Amino acid sequence: MKRWVLLALGVLLALIGAVWVLQGVGVLGGSFMTGSKLWFLIGLVALLGGVLLVAGTARRSSGR
Repeated sequence: MKRWVLLALGVLLALIGAVWVLQGVGVLGGSFMTGSKLWFLIGLVALLGGVLLVAGTARRSSGR
């Protein structure tokens, strides 16, 4: 897969994870996810996965 696609997917996953974390802790309201510990944990996994994907993609491109 092209590097920019992996980078874009990582950024998107990190942003979605950040929103889910904020909803899970109750900072962002107006959703069934607000205040739910489950969505906090799901968001945390998504956020960390996105950060790792971005970091891995950036490291792979700088190593060439």
